[in-house]
Amino acid sequence: MGLIIEYRVAARPDRRIVEVYDADAFTTDSTAIEAASQHVVGNNGYHLYLHSLQPDIKVQVVIRIWDTRQEPPTGTEGTVPVTLESETGTLVVSQFTFGPAGEMTLPRPGVYEGHVSWTGRTATAAHYAEVLGQISNDWTTEQIGHAWEQNPVPEQYTLDLWFVRAPEPIDDEDEDDL
Repeated sequence: MGLIIEYRVAARPDRRIVEVYDADAFTTDSTAIEAASQHVVGNNGYHLYLHSLQPDIKVQVVIRIWDTRQEPPTGTEGTVPVTLESETGTLVVSQFTFGPAGEMTLPRPGVYEGHVSWTGRTATAAHYAEVLGQISNDWTTEQIGHAWEQNPVPEQYTLDLWFVRAPEPIDDEDEDDL
């Protein structure tokens, strides 16, 4: 056995952040965002925040679900262990204030462990800085967008996850009091 499912989506790192979260986890976590700015990935169990070094060039987010634990990949710029709980079985990849870039249906709701690795982060930041230095007042938004697309080393974040257990039961005590 091995890989169960793979999902890919391009997302703009608005404010240098791309989020991955359970479809019912809407609350932003400023502590996890701060952790991402320091360690590339911030995580609170329901939200993952991926911190890019630039805010405009789309990054590739790859989510792979495996049938067993996987070793972190080699040849990456970095890797961080993560835990992500999805009560709904649906993960959302979001562009912070621009909204969702896409959704992935997991094989089943539950708690997934794994790691996030990244490549091309530094090279994309260098390309971004180079393009910023070339832009003049007569450039159109189309020209700028085309320059971003010429990034020679795409930035990618890969989540390798595997199922570990069913989600925690939802506490309905508050609803019983209504």
